[in-house]
Amino acid sequence: MEIIKLTDKNIEDEHICCAISDKKCAEGYANKKNWLKKEFKNGYIFKKLDVRGKVFIEYVPIEESWLPIEGKNFMVINCFWVSGQFKGKGFGKALLRQCIEDAKKMDGIVAISSDKKRPFMTDPKFLKYHGFEIIDEAPPFFKLWGLKTNSKATLPQIKKSAKSGTCSDKKGITAYYSNTCPFTESYTNNVLREYARKKKVPFSAIHINNKNAGKELPIPWIINSVFYKGELITLELKAERHLEKIIN
Repeated sequence: MEIIKLTDKNIEDEHICCAISDKKCAEGYANKKNWLKKEFKNGYIFKKLDVRGKVFIEYVPIEESWLPIEGKNFMVINCFWVSGQFKGKGFGKALLRQCIEDAKKMDGIVAISSDKKRPFMTDPKFLKYHGFEIIDEAPPFFKLWGLKTNSKATLPQIKKSAKSGTCSDKKGITAYYSNTCPFTESYTNNVLREYARKKKVPFSAIHINNKNAGKELPIPWIINSVFYKGELITLELKAERHLEKIIN
């Protein structure tokens, strides 16, 4: 099967894997495509298997990454997903090879993941199997995984400001989200906002819409994060009943 690279020339004719037929995410889907068009100019790369499913990898030079990590001349994996029937068939390995090939003139590759497999994060076992090592950490469970291609290179680090694991708003629910994912727009402004209204809890939605804002995030995660009274409670898009359980 062919691996396709999305560009500003073909993006309107190609799907971006996530939220393909989810009508409630139509706005988020369009926003993600618009975000990609802008970031392609900054060296952002989106490659996917030519199938109708979630089999893709996204990466960008660290100098243009929206994540709060510091370093130079490394590639940053932003999102990497192989799902459903496509698992266990070597597609993840093939996509990672594409990233390694594109990073040949650089000093290595890094990715934010965790201590174990978590939703929306690259599987740390997969990274370890392919030679990545933990090079930095941040509370409560974030790990920066790195793969050097230049043994003399200085490894990137998570910014100190993203190592508290908390946010400054201690009053209620605080949600950080970006259009790097097509699901976050609808979730934040519909599910989360409605949940907060029902519970009569203060709610603040912070839309990360530029690189500088991303660099100042309180945790090393750009897609979606939900805090309650300043404490991180989830990175997932939880339904109301699950939010209730987590907050309680």
